[in-house]
Amino acid sequence: MAWDEWEQARAQQGTAMQLNEVAPERGGGGGGGGGMVVHDNVLGALGNAAHSLRQHFSTASDHARQHTFDASIQLLNDGLDMGSALTELHDAWNTKAGTLKEACAHISNHLDYSRAQHAKDAVKIATDMRTAGGDELSVSRIHDYYK
Repeated sequence: MAWDEWEQARAQQGTAMQLNEVAPERGGGGGGGGGMVVHDNVLGALGNAAHSLRQHFSTASDHARQHTFDASIQLLNDGLDMGSALTELHDAWNTKAGTLKEACAHISNHLDYSRAQHAKDAVKIATDMRTAGGDELSVSRIHDYYK
């Protein structure tokens, strides 16, 4: 969204505009009763996608790093101010690229942790139900629900 579009939308909505949710009349909600269901294979696929994105971006973002740095040094040595600007650009790019790689790794690690914790919780619930005298049928139904 361009800045002028944002300003126009904000003027139409007044001060009540929020960017973090869809208005209830447009199908959004605010703390409704529906629960979120995520399946283990979906978490795994998302975690793998985040890891793959990190690997590919790491390779792609590093592609011209050394050449850019070498060019900035050469320009500085030749007495051109552009060398300093290119060095600043090089450093800024490395910082932003590092932040993005860390974010992808964090997402991947968090999803892996969530999958492992969910598996542990499922085992504990099933074990607790069996030791509390629950029948195998109820454990089976709960297990099928979480699959």
